[in-house]
Amino acid sequence: MLRPSTPADPSARPAPDLLAPAAATAAGPHRWWRDAVIYQVYVRSFQDSDGNGIGDLAGVRTRLPYLKRLGVDGIWLNPFYTSPQHDHGYDVADYCSVDPRMGTLDDFDRLAEDCRLLGLKLILDIVPNHCSSEHPWFREALQAAPGSSERALFHFADGRGERGEEPPNNWRAMFGGPAWSRVREADGTWGQWYLHLFTPEQPDLNWRRPEVAAEFERILRFWLDRGADGFRIDVAAGLHKHPDLPDSPDPDADERTRDSVNPLAWNQPEVHQVWRHWRAICEEYTARDGRDRLLVGEASVPTAAEQAAYLRPDELHQAFFFHLLHAPWDAAHFHRVIDDAVRDIATTGSTVTWVLNNHDQVRTTTRFAAGDPVRGAARARAAALLMLALPGAAYLYQGEELGLPEVDDLPDEVLTDPIYHRTGSRTGIRDGCRIPLPWSGPQPPFGFGPHDGPQPWLPQPAYFAAHTAERALTDTASSWHLYREALHLRRVLPQLGEGPLRWLEAPPGVLAFTRGDGLLCAVNFGDQAAPAPVDGEPLLASGPCPAGTLPPATAAWWMRAAITPPGASV
Repeated sequence: MLRPSTPADPSARPAPDLLAPAAATAAGPHRWWRDAVIYQVYVRSFQDSDGNGIGDLAGVRTRLPYLKRLGVDGIWLNPFYTSPQHDHGYDVADYCSVDPRMGTLDDFDRLAEDCRLLGLKLILDIVPNHCSSEHPWFREALQAAPGSSERALFHFADGRGERGEEPPNNWRAMFGGPAWSRVREADGTWGQWYLHLFTPEQPDLNWRRPEVAAEFERILRFWLDRGADGFRIDVAAGLHKHPDLPDSPDPDADERTRDSVNPLAWNQPEVHQVWRHWRAICEEYTARDGRDRLLVGEASVPTAAEQAAYLRPDELHQAFFFHLLHAPWDAAHFHRVIDDAVRDIATTGSTVTWVLNNHDQVRTTTRFAAGDPVRGAARARAAALLMLALPGAAYLYQGEELGLPEVDDLPDEVLTDPIYHRTGSRTGIRDGCRIPLPWSGPQPPFGFGPHDGPQPWLPQPAYFAAHTAERALTDTASSWHLYREALHLRRVLPQLGEGPLRWLEAPPGVLAFTRGDGLLCAVNFGDQAAPAPVDGEPLLASGPCPAGTLPPATAAWWMRAAITPPGASV
């Protein structure tokens, strides 16, 4: 029979009802971002409208009807600002302009207006931890003298060693190599060093200087005034560094893990004041016209409890919960990270922001495959249906609705990721999840750009012909239709989105939970079929799901009103 589960370990805390009434009450009336599904648009790889091989804002605009039909609530645009593109837009030279390869400010205004007309929220990517080495501020700093106000906007320091030939500390860059580069002074001699936690082309800004905070307030207001509904904040646990820049106790950790784990460079307490100020700016705009503005952070911190500190009522509205993205295909692991999220994040009054894919990670179809692409595709579909049944918000990455796999066999000569060029290693490179989308046709560029134009900035494999949007829309068994139906049900069923979740007892390798009054979700993580938790046909399933059976690598939703527990009479 169906009944709530009990923890096997008596010392373990039982999973609470998610978003308990006290938390929901504290949050006030429903706000769109609390259970929205946002579609991440990696602009370079979405749609090329002008034939230069790179996606652009006008291309995004032409595909808005596709996204509206899919059923998402809004879009998040990766950086499209003027940039030398050393890290594909995350090295910004001008935060208040559009890179000419991706359009113009007029193109942005037209895109924003079309989003408004279609009822799609528009989230922009903001990069406050660092800028481009071609930003005017950094160019001026290179021309200025040590100790100048221009250099104070960054982290310049004298080197160690007899002649300053060694970096100021032992920190390593996340993308490989030392986190410091030395400059030549105006007289041609070697001089100070500057800090860059990613690449030398991305100098870190010094957020202890009020000029930096003032400049980013100007930038936020510039885009809010042009219609942005909010911002995804890159490296939200960064910005402030330990004021003394001491040696790290584990200097290789960031480079080794490709994550922000240096306790002296990340997650400093002063960063919370930045988010309080930004939240106040957003609330000012909301008070002015009644439209909520959103701050969602890329706050890569070790635990859900630490992430919750960023979600206090006067700080960020939301932060991506990456622990689900990093979870292996394992029922116990998924159970644990979901519990961690709802225990620690829901208590802040915010909602969990779930994510399974993004522009920095291997796609789920490949990540869950364990060498078998068919199995990987089935597991990815099941994981998506699980995520969309969880309470809170969710972010989808472009192409996951098409079941795109990671392209992991790109030749070395076409790789563009600075991780590869900094380290010489393919470990952790991100080009494979950034391949331009296949829209239509049997061969490259698959509708991404004109056939007679330059090749896309990254080559598309021939097998993308099986994953085009054109093909997916005509195949009712495709991942696209699974996502569309799940998103439709999120809109019409009050049990989905915000609301309680309660775990149910289930066979080994199976997770089962209810949402609100009536909806049940079950996922089989095992390799063998398991009994379905209830009789009857499911409302929606990630794969064939005969009545009474939950096949392996399959997720399904049932409505309690339409079914009865096994063995019970109707």
